[in-house]
Amino acid sequence: MSMINESLKKARKIVIKIGSNTLAKTDGTVNTEFMSEFAAQCADLIKQGKQIILVSSGAQVAGVSTTKEWARKKDVHYRQALCSIGQVELMHQWRKAFQKQELHIGQLLLTKDDFENEHRSLNIRNTLFTLVDEGVIPIINENDSVSYDEIKIGDNDNLSALTAILWSADMLILFSDIDGVYSDNPKTNPNAKLIETVENIPELRKSIKIGETNAFGTGGMETKIQAAEKVTEYGIQMLLANGGKQNALIKLLQEDATGTLFQVL
Repeated sequence: MSMINESLKKARKIVIKIGSNTLAKTDGTVNTEFMSEFAAQCADLIKQGKQIILVSSGAQVAGVSTTKEWARKKDVHYRQALCSIGQVELMHQWRKAFQKQELHIGQLLLTKDDFENEHRSLNIRNTLFTLVDEGVIPIINENDSVSYDEIKIGDNDNLSALTAILWSADMLILFSDIDGVYSDNPKTNPNAKLIETVENIPELRKSIKIGETNAFGTGGMETKIQAAEKVTEYGIQMLLANGGKQNALIKLLQEDATGTLFQVL
Protein backbone atom coordinates (compact mmCIF):
# COMPACT_ATOMS: atom_id res chain seq x y z
CA MET A 1 0.00 0.00 0.00
CA SER A 2 1.43 3.38 -1.02
CA MET A 3 1.56 6.30 1.41
CA ILE A 4 -0.75 8.23 -0.92
CA ASN A 5 -3.28 5.43 -0.87
CA GLU A 6 -3.15 5.16 2.91
CA SER A 7 -3.36 8.92 3.52
CA LEU A 8 -6.34 9.44 1.20
CA LYS A 9 -8.23 6.52 2.73
CA LYS A 10 -7.82 8.09 6.18
CA ALA A 11 -8.80 11.60 5.06
CA ARG A 12 -12.46 12.58 5.42
CA LYS A 13 -12.48 16.31 4.62
CA ILE A 14 -10.73 16.90 1.29
CA VAL A 15 -10.13 20.09 -0.69
CA ILE A 16 -9.34 19.46 -4.36
CA LYS A 17 -7.90 22.10 -6.65
CA ILE A 18 -8.26 21.72 -10.41
CA GLY A 19 -5.81 23.77 -12.44
CA SER A 20 -6.52 25.55 -15.71
CA ASN A 21 -4.24 23.22 -17.66
CA THR A 22 -6.20 20.23 -16.38
CA LEU A 23 -9.51 21.84 -17.37
CA ALA A 24 -8.38 23.03 -20.80
CA LYS A 25 -8.13 21.01 -23.98
CA THR A 26 -5.10 21.50 -26.22
CA ASP A 27 -7.09 24.02 -28.29
CA GLY A 28 -7.78 26.12 -25.18
CA THR A 29 -11.46 25.24 -24.80
CA VAL A 30 -13.02 23.75 -21.66
CA ASN A 31 -12.76 19.98 -21.33
CA THR A 32 -16.35 19.10 -20.44
CA GLU A 33 -15.64 15.37 -20.75
CA PHE A 34 -13.08 15.67 -17.98
CA MET A 35 -15.53 17.60 -15.81
CA SER A 36 -18.20 14.90 -16.14
CA GLU A 37 -15.70 12.15 -15.36
CA PHE A 38 -14.34 14.07 -12.38
CA ALA A 39 -17.82 14.73 -10.96
CA ALA A 40 -18.51 10.98 -11.10
CA GLN A 41 -15.31 10.30 -9.16
CA CYS A 42 -16.26 12.87 -6.52
CA ALA A 43 -19.64 11.16 -6.18
CA ASP A 44 -17.87 7.83 -5.59
CA LEU A 45 -15.75 9.34 -2.81
CA ILE A 46 -18.79 10.95 -1.21
CA LYS A 47 -20.48 7.53 -1.13
CA GLN A 48 -17.40 6.34 0.78
CA GLY A 49 -18.02 8.98 3.46
CA LYS A 50 -15.69 11.70 2.16
CA GLN A 51 -16.58 15.39 2.15
CA ILE A 52 -15.30 17.44 -0.79
CA ILE A 53 -14.72 21.10 -1.56
CA LEU A 54 -13.57 21.97 -5.08
CA VAL A 55 -11.34 24.92 -5.97
CA SER A 56 -11.69 25.32 -9.71
CA SER A 57 -9.57 27.43 -12.01
CA GLY A 58 -10.67 27.96 -15.59
CA ALA A 59 -12.75 31.15 -15.72
CA GLN A 60 -10.44 32.72 -18.28
CA VAL A 61 -10.27 29.49 -20.30
CA ALA A 62 -14.07 29.29 -20.28
CA GLY A 63 -14.26 32.97 -21.24
CA VAL A 64 -12.03 32.41 -24.25
CA SER A 65 -14.17 29.40 -25.21
CA THR A 66 -17.28 31.59 -25.09
CA THR A 67 -15.92 34.84 -26.53
CA LYS A 68 -13.16 33.79 -28.90
CA GLU A 69 -12.58 37.26 -30.33
CA TRP A 70 -11.22 38.43 -26.94
CA ALA A 71 -8.60 35.69 -26.72
CA ARG A 72 -5.67 37.94 -27.63
CA LYS A 73 -6.72 41.05 -25.71
CA LYS A 74 -4.25 41.77 -22.88
CA ASP A 75 -5.85 44.88 -21.38
CA VAL A 76 -6.64 44.21 -17.71
CA HIS A 77 -10.25 45.38 -18.07
CA TYR A 78 -10.83 42.94 -20.92
CA ARG A 79 -9.18 40.13 -18.93
CA GLN A 80 -11.42 40.82 -15.94
CA ALA A 81 -14.48 41.04 -18.19
CA LEU A 82 -13.43 37.77 -19.82
CA CYS A 83 -13.30 36.11 -16.39
CA SER A 84 -16.77 37.48 -15.65
CA ILE A 85 -18.14 35.83 -18.79
CA GLY A 86 -16.10 32.68 -18.26
CA GLN A 87 -17.12 32.17 -14.64
CA VAL A 88 -20.75 31.83 -15.70
CA GLU A 89 -19.85 29.24 -18.34
CA LEU A 90 -17.49 27.41 -15.95
CA MET A 91 -20.16 27.04 -13.27
CA HIS A 92 -22.74 26.03 -15.88
CA GLN A 93 -20.51 23.18 -17.00
CA TRP A 94 -19.76 22.10 -13.41
CA ARG A 95 -23.48 22.22 -12.62
CA LYS A 96 -24.24 19.96 -15.59
CA ALA A 97 -21.46 17.56 -14.60
CA PHE A 98 -22.57 17.19 -10.98
CA GLN A 99 -26.26 17.14 -11.92
CA LYS A 100 -25.62 13.80 -13.64
CA GLN A 101 -24.59 12.50 -10.20
CA GLU A 102 -27.67 14.06 -8.56
CA LEU A 103 -25.44 16.49 -6.66
CA HIS A 104 -25.96 20.23 -6.28
CA ILE A 105 -23.15 22.79 -6.36
CA GLY A 106 -22.68 26.15 -4.65
CA GLN A 107 -20.36 28.95 -5.80
CA LEU A 108 -18.04 31.11 -3.69
CA LEU A 109 -15.90 33.83 -5.34
CA LEU A 110 -13.26 35.07 -2.91
CA THR A 111 -10.34 37.48 -2.54
CA LYS A 112 -7.48 37.76 -0.06
CA ASP A 113 -9.51 40.36 1.81
CA ASP A 114 -12.16 37.76 2.59
CA PHE A 115 -9.65 35.56 4.41
CA GLU A 116 -8.02 38.43 6.29
CA ASN A 117 -11.28 39.90 7.59
CA GLU A 118 -12.40 38.02 10.70
CA HIS A 119 -16.13 38.40 10.08
CA ARG A 120 -15.94 37.47 6.40
CA SER A 121 -13.73 34.44 7.03
CA LEU A 122 -16.13 33.22 9.73
CA ASN A 123 -19.03 33.60 7.30
CA ILE A 124 -17.10 31.68 4.63
CA ARG A 125 -16.36 28.89 7.10
CA ASN A 126 -20.00 28.68 8.21
CA THR A 127 -21.20 28.62 4.59
CA LEU A 128 -18.76 25.86 3.69
CA PHE A 129 -19.82 23.72 6.64
CA THR A 130 -23.50 24.24 5.83
CA LEU A 131 -23.11 23.38 2.14
CA VAL A 132 -21.04 20.26 2.79
CA ASP A 133 -23.27 19.07 5.62
CA GLU A 134 -26.24 19.31 3.24
CA GLY A 135 -24.47 17.28 0.56
CA VAL A 136 -23.75 20.25 -1.73
CA ILE A 137 -20.36 20.61 -3.48
CA PRO A 138 -18.87 24.08 -2.82
CA ILE A 139 -16.91 25.30 -5.84
CA ILE A 140 -14.49 28.14 -5.10
CA ASN A 141 -12.56 30.45 -7.37
CA GLU A 142 -10.85 33.79 -6.95
CA ASN A 143 -13.08 36.75 -7.80
CA ASP A 144 -10.89 37.75 -10.74
CA SER A 145 -13.43 40.18 -12.18
CA VAL A 146 -13.02 42.59 -9.25
CA SER A 147 -9.61 41.67 -7.83
CA TYR A 148 -6.68 44.06 -7.94
CA ASP A 149 -3.14 43.67 -6.64
CA GLU A 150 -3.83 44.67 -3.04
CA ILE A 151 -6.63 42.13 -2.51
CA LYS A 152 -5.58 39.47 -5.02
CA ILE A 153 -4.34 36.07 -3.91
CA GLY A 154 -3.08 35.57 -7.45
CA ASP A 155 -3.26 31.81 -7.87
CA ASN A 156 -5.58 28.98 -6.90
CA ASP A 157 -2.86 26.88 -5.28
CA ASN A 158 -2.65 29.36 -2.41
CA LEU A 159 -6.42 29.94 -2.51
CA SER A 160 -7.01 26.21 -2.03
CA ALA A 161 -4.51 26.17 0.85
CA LEU A 162 -6.31 29.03 2.60
CA THR A 163 -9.61 27.22 2.03
CA ALA A 164 -8.25 23.96 3.47
CA ILE A 165 -7.02 25.77 6.58
CA LEU A 166 -10.28 27.67 7.06
CA TRP A 167 -12.36 24.49 6.69
CA SER A 168 -9.97 22.42 8.86
CA ALA A 169 -9.49 19.89 6.05
CA ASP A 170 -7.61 16.61 6.43
CA MET A 171 -6.02 16.75 2.98
CA LEU A 172 -5.45 19.17 0.11
CA ILE A 173 -5.07 17.67 -3.37
CA LEU A 174 -3.60 19.85 -6.11
CA PHE A 175 -4.26 18.43 -9.56
CA SER A 176 -1.79 19.72 -12.14
CA ASP A 177 -0.46 18.59 -15.50
CA ILE A 178 2.57 16.78 -14.03
CA ASP A 179 2.82 13.72 -11.77
CA GLY A 180 4.30 15.61 -8.82
CA VAL A 181 7.46 17.42 -7.74
CA TYR A 182 10.53 16.48 -9.74
CA SER A 183 14.20 17.17 -9.19
CA ASP A 184 14.09 19.13 -12.47
CA ASN A 185 11.54 19.91 -15.19
CA PRO A 186 10.52 16.47 -16.55
CA LYS A 187 9.32 18.06 -19.80
CA THR A 188 12.85 19.20 -20.64
CA ASN A 189 15.01 16.82 -18.61
CA PRO A 190 14.31 13.09 -19.13
CA ASN A 191 16.53 12.27 -16.13
CA ALA A 192 14.40 14.25 -13.69
CA LYS A 193 13.31 12.15 -10.70
CA LEU A 194 9.86 12.17 -9.10
CA ILE A 195 10.01 13.00 -5.40
CA GLU A 196 7.33 10.81 -3.84
CA THR A 197 7.32 12.19 -0.28
CA VAL A 198 8.42 15.48 1.24
CA GLU A 199 9.07 15.86 4.95
CA ASN A 200 11.27 18.95 4.90
CA ILE A 201 10.14 21.74 2.55
CA PRO A 202 13.19 24.01 3.07
CA GLU A 203 15.43 21.10 2.09
CA LEU A 204 13.21 20.41 -0.93
CA ARG A 205 13.67 24.00 -2.12
CA LYS A 206 17.43 23.51 -2.06
CA SER A 207 17.32 20.29 -4.04
CA ILE A 208 15.02 21.12 -6.98
CA LYS A 209 14.83 23.58 -9.85
CA ILE A 210 11.65 25.67 -9.88
CA GLY A 211 10.57 26.65 -13.38
CA GLU A 212 8.16 29.17 -14.80
CA THR A 213 4.38 29.13 -14.91
CA ASN A 214 2.71 27.15 -17.68
CA ALA A 215 0.43 28.00 -20.61
CA PHE A 216 -3.00 28.56 -19.08
CA GLY A 217 -2.26 28.70 -15.35
CA THR A 218 -1.27 31.56 -13.07
CA GLY A 219 0.83 29.38 -10.80
CA GLY A 220 3.77 27.04 -11.15
CA MET A 221 5.80 24.82 -8.85
CA GLU A 222 6.59 27.75 -6.58
CA THR A 223 2.93 28.40 -5.73
CA LYS A 224 2.39 24.69 -5.09
CA ILE A 225 5.25 24.63 -2.60
CA GLN A 226 3.86 27.78 -0.99
CA ALA A 227 0.52 25.98 -0.61
CA ALA A 228 2.27 23.00 0.99
CA GLU A 229 4.07 25.30 3.44
CA LYS A 230 0.74 26.83 4.47
CA VAL A 231 -1.28 23.67 5.03
CA THR A 232 1.36 21.44 6.61
CA GLU A 233 1.88 24.10 9.27
CA TYR A 234 -1.74 23.45 10.25
CA GLY A 235 -1.41 19.67 10.25
CA ILE A 236 -2.96 19.17 6.80
CA GLN A 237 -1.31 16.82 4.32
CA MET A 238 -0.98 17.96 0.71
CA LEU A 239 -0.80 15.82 -2.40
CA LEU A 240 0.36 17.03 -5.81
CA ALA A 241 -0.73 14.72 -8.63
CA ASN A 242 -1.50 14.62 -12.34
CA GLY A 243 -5.15 15.48 -12.94
CA GLY A 244 -4.95 14.79 -16.66
CA LYS A 245 -4.92 11.01 -16.28
CA GLN A 246 -8.16 9.10 -16.70
CA ASN A 247 -9.93 8.61 -13.35
CA ALA A 248 -7.10 10.49 -11.66
CA LEU A 249 -8.96 10.99 -8.39
CA ILE A 250 -10.08 7.39 -7.91
CA LYS A 251 -6.65 6.08 -8.91
CA LEU A 252 -5.17 7.84 -5.88
CA LEU A 253 -6.91 5.18 -3.77
CA GLN A 254 -5.03 2.40 -5.55
CA GLU A 255 -1.86 0.84 -4.21
CA ASP A 256 0.26 2.08 -7.13
CA ALA A 257 -0.90 5.72 -6.83
CA THR A 258 1.72 8.26 -7.92
CA GLY A 259 2.31 11.84 -6.89
CA THR A 260 4.17 13.87 -4.29
CA LEU A 261 2.86 13.71 -0.74
CA PHE A 262 3.81 16.55 1.59
CA GLN A 263 3.72 14.97 5.01
CA VAL A 264 2.93 16.45 8.41
CA LEU A 265 5.53 15.48 11.00
